[in-house]
Amino acid sequence: MIQLRPFLLCLPMAFCLACTPDEDSANLPAPYVPTPSPPVEEPPEEEGENGTAPDTVRYLALGDSYTIGESVPAVGDWPNQLVDSLSLRLASTHFEPARIIATTGWTTSNLSQGMDAQQIDTSTFDLVSLLIGVNNQYQGLSLEAYETEFVQLLERAVNLADGQSDRVFVVSIPDYGYTPFGQGNQTSISQDLAEFNASCASLTSAAGIAHYNITPISQQWPGAANWVASDGLHPSAPQYAAWVASFAADVQAQLTN
Repeated sequence: MIQLRPFLLCLPMAFCLACTPDEDSANLPAPYVPTPSPPVEEPPEEEGENGTAPDTVRYLALGDSYTIGESVPAVGDWPNQLVDSLSLRLASTHFEPARIIATTGWTTSNLSQGMDAQQIDTSTFDLVSLLIGVNNQYQGLSLEAYETEFVQLLERAVNLADGQSDRVFVVSIPDYGYTPFGQGNQTSISQDLAEFNASCASLTSAAGIAHYNITPISQQWPGAANWVASDGLHPSAPQYAAWVASFAADVQAQLTN
């Protein structure tokens, strides 16, 4: 409007000049036509390569003592640290507090029963994680039984993610042979867990689900300071933070696909 005002004020003069016999109307200046401004494009939301994260994310973490963060404050367990990390990475996405179904000592069978007890299969989530198996090994249960029950848990996890396998991820079993509790039998523990983890990785890959291997991180004790919780067995909050740092970017990509 500011640009149009001078032109409007000159209209009477231009009109009078056009009425003067000595002037050719062809000499009149062309009327001013403002050039429309190009449309302003809004910056995109935080995006991955193929899409945008949901407005709200509901996250379900399934597991055992490693998932609840035994001997670690709730803010220090890895599911809650993951939510904190993703909240920073995807600032416009609202993350609900992590829903955790896990109990110290649970095997694959116990986890399945715990899910039944909470009637969790009637719910859907935007992100589901699974970390289970250490107690199968510790209790001397067979690898074959683990494999059967683990596949069933993978299927339930995908169903809980509304059928989207790319919204599910599995975390490997940490090696408690590298703790004060397990150091006396480190070689045996590590060998057993290597078999369980190999099976876990293979079955997870066959299901088309992301697998994050944190076992080497757990094996940094005793070289890494403050790597084990006060109970001498479970990971500390700093170790859980290292887990999250190793796969948070990949989980972010899962949410934005």
